[in-house]
Amino acid sequence: MDDPTQYLRFAAALIFVLALIGAMAFVARAFGFLVTPQRKPGERRLSIIEMLSLDPRRRLVLVRRDNKEYLILLSSTGETVLEGGIEANDIPDAPMSGSTFVTIKTEPRL
Repeated sequence: MDDPTQYLRFAAALIFVLALIGAMAFVARAFGFLVTPQRKPGERRLSIIEMLSLDPRRRLVLVRRDNKEYLILLSSTGETVLEGGIEANDIPDAPMSGSTFVTIKTEPRL
């Protein structure tokens, strides 16, 4: 194994195998086996519409997927979908009051 030509053979074999893989990928893409979805650069299906911290451990997140919105409560113990499948087109604009506080009614634990 001390012969330097062995290392050149290994390097040449590696380059040959990588070239074969590249050629197969090119052929597969040319014949339509590797089809990538064509999406415009600014077109996304998933977005965070709004996020609100309730306390240091809990957060409300409004997520939009396609034309549906989901209200999710994130906490240190997990996540809970509070309301799902809200039609994004049917949501009226909230009046701007200037206040960012939210009142949450909770029941005492027994």
